Amino acid sequence: MIDLPEIAELAVHLYGRRAGRLTRTRSGLCAFQYDPDFLRDGFSVSPLKLPLSGEVFVAEALPFDGNFGVFDDSLPDGWGRLLQDRVFRDGGIDPGGVTTLQRLWFLGAGGRGALEYSAPDRGAREGEEANPPVLDGEALTELANKAEAFYAQEDAAVDALPELFLYGGSSGGARPKAFVKADGTEWLVKFRASSDPPDVGPLEYEMSLLAKACGIDMPETRLFEGRYFGSERFDRAASGKIHVASAADLLHADYRIPSLDYRGLLTLCRVLTRSISQCEQMFRRMVFNVAIGNRDDHAKNFSFVMDGRGEWSLSPAYDLLPATGFGGQHTTTVNGNGNPTREDMLAVSASGGLTEKQATGIIDEICTIAEKHEMVTAGFNRNL
Repeated sequence: MIDLPEIAELAVHLYGRRAGRLTRTRSGLCAFQYDPDFLRDGFSVSPLKLPLSGEVFVAEALPFDGNFGVFDDSLPDGWGRLLQDRVFRDGGIDPGGVTTLQRLWFLGAGGRGALEYSAPDRGAREGEEANPPVLDGEALTELANKAEAFYAQEDAAVDALPELFLYGGSSGGARPKAFVKADGTEWLVKFRASSDPPDVGPLEYEMSLLAKACGIDMPETRLFEGRYFGSERFDRAASGKIHVASAADLLHADYRIPSLDYRGLLTLCRVLTRSISQCEQMFRRMVFNVAIGNRDDHAKNFSFVMDGRGEWSLSPAYDLLPATGFGGQHTTTVNGNGNPTREDMLAVSASGGLTEKQATGIIDEICTIAEKHEMVTAGFNRNL
């Protein structure tokens, strides 16, 4: 059985400090208030939705089930949520009755990013794995086989749940994956889902190299055992954890449906980072996604990181793969168009402070490089 107590209040910690407290209203919505000490010399954890102020903020019911986006980003989704719910069921708990505060407390210090959660009367949940175990070689292949079998709902994989949860219980995204340590570095390693092509790992690795060649800031990437795509975690560094928030969570945009336009992403980037070079980087990602046919460019696939001084920057890029999206159109539109043209991309460039000459140069550069890549040629966007 799992010990999952009633949680009336959570302390939210960031960069070694108590940032505030999270509670629930009678209607089940989350409420947040910054700590007085944090107000004096801290910074907003989510500038648009939780500005640094002494007021009590109450979340809306949608799109995060009564939670604030920045705290929802700590929680697992997709594969990680599947594992967490299965752990609850195996522990005699109905996942449908678990509150947001209980899920955050259960996560404790083990979530993505730098936010950590504890209950004033219970502390942090004991036994939380602070660092992923070292895993490579045959052990990684064995874990991949278990994850793929579990994803396919094979009975033989049921006993692997504790191990899968240890490595991937806080992850997001639909594909099976694991957080592991290799060569002294923390990595996110993806395995194959039943709907993926057999070579999905090498394909994503090739796309990461192509993105780098197109001037896109990527984390270090590698192929584990020649078939599992891995990327270095950008929410972890030698100095400790790094605060991360996706565009979905900063804007309270529903990432499950088309909800953003690249014009808004460029504006968000300019407001948060106050940097034209960062906006140029966002523009490059838009052009790259359009060029290679990555139409699964939803609001969770763009993130920002904040350092210990409260300064925001665009995170390294991730999840760059040709994908169909909604009805064959881009999930994030370009100038309102789900099948964008060069003219659409030029139309939104000014939102990031780019000149038409700069934007044209970036489009030409990326198209020239991407069109020649053998894995892109068939699906290259000829509208550019």
